[in-house]
Amino acid sequence: MAVKMSRVKNRSKKDTREFSNSRLENCALLRFASLYVCIALVAIIWFVFGQTLQHDFVDFDDHVYVHENPRITQGLTTRGLVDAFTHTHARNWHPLTTISHMLDCELYGLQAGWHHSTNVLLHTIAVLLLFLVLDQMTGGSSRTGSIWQSAFVASLFAIHPLHVESVAWVSERKDVLSAVFFMLTLGAYVRYVHKPSVARYVTVALFFALGLMSKPMLVTLPFVLLLLDYWPLKRIRSQAAEISLPAAASAKAGGRKSPINSQWRIVSRLVIEKIPLIALSALSCVATMLAQVYSTEAIEQLPFMWRLNTAAVSYIAYIWQMFWPARLGAFYPNPNDQLPFWQVLLAIAFLISVSLLAVLWGKERPYIFTGWFWYVVMLVPVIGLVQSGEQARADRYTYLPQIGLYVLITWGTTDLMTILLQGILHRYRGSDYHCVEFARVCADVVLEKQRDALEPHVGCYD
Repeated sequence: MAVKMSRVKNRSKKDTREFSNSRLENCALLRFASLYVCIALVAIIWFVFGQTLQHDFVDFDDHVYVHENPRITQGLTTRGLVDAFTHTHARNWHPLTTISHMLDCELYGLQAGWHHSTNVLLHTIAVLLLFLVLDQMTGGSSRTGSIWQSAFVASLFAIHPLHVESVAWVSERKDVLSAVFFMLTLGAYVRYVHKPSVARYVTVALFFALGLMSKPMLVTLPFVLLLLDYWPLKRIRSQAAEISLPAAASAKAGGRKSPINSQWRIVSRLVIEKIPLIALSALSCVATMLAQVYSTEAIEQLPFMWRLNTAAVSYIAYIWQMFWPARLGAFYPNPNDQLPFWQVLLAIAFLISVSLLAVLWGKERPYIFTGWFWYVVMLVPVIGLVQSGEQARADRYTYLPQIGLYVLITWGTTDLMTILLQGILHRYRGSDYHCVEFARVCADVVLEKQRDALEPHVGCYD
């Protein structure tokens, strides 16, 4: 008995060592895969956008933002740093973006190629951070699949034609700079979720504040974090399960029904958790409104119904351009009241229908809910409901919002392919079963004939 027990123990130790070794090998392979993905992403970004290093400034806001702005061309000065926080810059308050332009002038003067290189570098950092953070959020215990899905999302974000304006235009420094802080905020939030602490929450808030000072469009980021709580972080489901189990046990003991709204309690708790971040968003909104009000280049506001109609159609136009990025332009004039009524009606019907489907299908496939509402909500500040320019829409506005659609499409395609492969395998197994049965019958017939022939001579079938 003792010998058997010792053998069992030795076998279990051996199995444990083998399991640990396999996990270490798997982790090493995943690290190498992540490294290769990062190298590939850097290569395709600089292959596509590296040519901008040979480009000059353009006569479309670059003179206001950089090369004809004396506050910028003087480089980093004490007065310039103070002005960056106390004055507007091209009708916007984004002090970190202003300082980044000053730093470029301090380092490179007015050599446009180096200003472009800063944009490409910041875009590269944002893409790599998106890949790493998305892989960390969606990977779970087995990250093999999520690496390639995250890599595909990052590659779309890296070189989609709609993002050329954000990367190749020096004046859009605010897009790529805010994207870096956006990704850093997501990464810090994932670390906070895994191990909550005051220090980690302060880090989240700090990166978020820096992002808002790069581009106020990030005001919707707290809502994006709530979407990530639903999927892929699954905080709502996991915490609801922790609450519902004790509640169900106490209800069973006391004869009361378990609480039905446990998930809503969790959502309320998560919303309260975001209050400091929401407060930062509110402050940024106030600063942006004041910058618009006191700007010397005030823009005449269009009637709200015109803006509402244009916003609805713009949502659909961005989706169409994502799939078919042809005839892109630097400026899309506002249609005012010239939009056909049927276009507005179809756009609103489409938005409502897809939103309802996202809610219904979100229970089984939560990436649909998160991806769709990431896109819808992140576009709200720039969709045109609050007018910030004379344009109807702009390619640069899709830079961060369309990540949600990339996630939805990537994970949705993976699920669809899995379902199709399962169907094919099911049919294959069925046909394979019939082939095996046919072969067995044929073998029985052959053996029966051999038995009849051999039985008079050999008694092997007795």
